[in-house]
Amino acid sequence: MENFENITLGQTLAVLKKNYPEITEVSIDHNQFVTLQAIDNDGNDVNGYINPATAKIIGTPVKKSDFINWVTGLHRSLFLHETGRLFVGINSFLLVLIAISGFALVINRQRGLRNFFAKIIKEYFAQYYHVLLGRLALIPILIIAISGTYLSMERFHLFENKNENQTETPTTTAAKKTFDLKNTSLAEVTKIEFPFSEDPEDYYIFELKDRKIEVNQYSNEIISEELFSTTQLLSDLSLDLHTGRANGIWAFILGLASLNILFFIYSGFAMTFKRRASRIKNKFTAQESKYILLVGSENGSSLRFANAILKQIIDNGEKAHLAQLNNYTSYPKAEHLLIFTSTYGLGDAPSNASKFVSLLETNNQQQHINYSVIGFGSKSYPDFCGFAKEIDTLLETKNWANRLLALHTVNDKSAEEFVSWVKSWSAQTDIPLSTTPSVYNHIPKGLQQVMVLDKTTVSEKEQTFLLTLRAGIRSKFTSGDLLAIYPANDNRERLYSIGKHTGNIQLAVKLHPNGLGSAFLYNLKPGDTIKTQIINNHAFHFPKKARQVVLISNGTGIAPFLGMIEQNKKKTEIHLYSGFRQKTEITAHYEKFAAEMRQKQYLSQFHLAYSREENHHYVMDLIQMDADFFAILLQNDGVIMICGALAMQFDVEKVLDTICIAKNNTTLSEYKAKGQILTDCY
Repeated sequence: MENFENITLGQTLAVLKKNYPEITEVSIDHNQFVTLQAIDNDGNDVNGYINPATAKIIGTPVKKSDFINWVTGLHRSLFLHETGRLFVGINSFLLVLIAISGFALVINRQRGLRNFFAKIIKEYFAQYYHVLLGRLALIPILIIAISGTYLSMERFHLFENKNENQTETPTTTAAKKTFDLKNTSLAEVTKIEFPFSEDPEDYYIFELKDRKIEVNQYSNEIISEELFSTTQLLSDLSLDLHTGRANGIWAFILGLASLNILFFIYSGFAMTFKRRASRIKNKFTAQESKYILLVGSENGSSLRFANAILKQIIDNGEKAHLAQLNNYTSYPKAEHLLIFTSTYGLGDAPSNASKFVSLLETNNQQQHINYSVIGFGSKSYPDFCGFAKEIDTLLETKNWANRLLALHTVNDKSAEEFVSWVKSWSAQTDIPLSTTPSVYNHIPKGLQQVMVLDKTTVSEKEQTFLLTLRAGIRSKFTSGDLLAIYPANDNRERLYSIGKHTGNIQLAVKLHPNGLGSAFLYNLKPGDTIKTQIINNHAFHFPKKARQVVLISNGTGIAPFLGMIEQNKKKTEIHLYSGFRQKTEITAHYEKFAAEMRQKQYLSQFHLAYSREENHHYVMDLIQMDADFFAILLQNDGVIMICGALAMQFDVEKVLDTICIAKNNTTLSEYKAKGQILTDCY
């Protein structure tokens, strides 16, 4: 009720005595409901809620429903009485450990406590909301778990302390104190037991928040005082926190946190099953296996080939073991070492193979082992199978390693090219392996359909076309993500940078003579549908916190930047630098788009370089002309994004490095380490 805090104990006792000739007990619950047990002037028993200011009956206590009692019994003991309470207490403690370990994992995932509430990388639904809701519900869940654990431990008397037992302290005559009824708020009281008679030896018994006292009914002198133990006070606090009985808002928060726990159960299982589905499964250990297969792969494509070989070797009665290159160790019974690896970036190792070179130096095998290296990559890149070549060269220097076959490379995950290695290796080892390409052709599962909305045409002067696609309503993507297509309906994959245009996917594609992916896309017509996969490229998303961003591209690398500019509703200062060979219909379209974006203040400047026009320039020349601008931008935590050809990236980075050294007395690598240089080149 309103003004409950202002009602004093003296006021309530006065109105109660005036209206009821015989009173047994008054109790005040955590919701400030006052319950009276008494006999009225007509001799009727009274047991109801009263207004403490007027003593009028305002309601009757309702007995808890059978359903609520059932839920309470389930929650407290699982209907197993004391044994169930023990199980519930143990589970509460385990929830404490889960919450603390989850907190540590979020800190590790977010790269430090300061980034605890920073943006979460969304890989898939269960992972994203498991982390997001875990951050929001962490404190309530910890309070639920800790308070539940304490209540269970207190139930089994684990905190009993002889020195802390409740002791009744009689008040001596010299130290007699009176209980101030007029200035004691009713909110401080939980229970009042009234005297049975008018005998001076019958006392009031007042239970307050932290003590129980006996008071003379005539003089208000305190006869005795009993302080509650720390254990009991903590128990009451734990019950308040665990149930939310003292505060409606806190009870609502606890309800949401409890629902989150149910979601965590689902998302935790979903994440576990997803990881188990993609993990390497072995029938034999590395120590007992004759054939060791090691895989280096960024997206799992090399693993598919290796798994197909592993299964066939085991089906032939041999012991074989498959592992990531980062798990390389000693293999006491190995006779054959097969390495399947792709190359990442500029001839670098994939993420699960980054430690292999150092491990190879520290783990020498004790017997001679035949080895064969199979490299996967694309000849579109200058460093085709660069990491596989590095491994093959290193193994050649080891005295225990015997080359069984020359390095074999596979372009574009070609099953036909892989089969040529299968035939050679099978002939050398007398293990019959399938030479049917379809055995090694795998199209990823879970592809989604997109529909062609619009497509521009090419001309003799312009071989680039724009393709607009509509994805499903549940598809989540943004500019900078990648669209994977499978034009030959096999495992050959082509990736294109996405620009988000009016909510749709827009690609800028150069039509190459006999190009597998570009020809396939160009032959599509509005209304056609194709199966694709959208890959979250979080490392190349537009930075949300940067105040200045420079976008540098050449050719079709401009596609994601067009989408980023269109999505720039915050009007971040963006400068676009783009290089093309010559003026064409498509570059005119880009200039028109840039003019519209500048008018909306989504784009600050658009700098164009044409390498085959009069007064020709390259994009690097534009950067050099604005050297002071780039130096200041990097000093002020600005971000530079580069998309296009690898050769262009190399040239741009050389120019930027020269500017940084000359103007800022530092190197470009320092800004890269801070995340100020983002690249997606091919």
